[in-house]
Amino acid sequence: MFRLSDLFILLAVGVSFIVSAYLWYSGHHEQGIFTAIWVPAILSFGIYFKLAALVARDRERDQ
Repeated sequence: MFRLSDLFILLAVGVSFIVSAYLWYSGHHEQGIFTAIWVPAILSFGIYFKLAALVARDRERDQ
């Protein structure tokens, strides 16, 4: 179900979200917003690499 790489991606998203919230509530609004943008970017890269791995696995299975 979940691989180690999936857990690392979720960990990176969680850390980015926590850092973003900390920056926002400590008065650094621009840095908090910038860091918040990382969350969907990290998730997008994770989805891309997950799909690339699935396609590669299907191609190996077909040969």
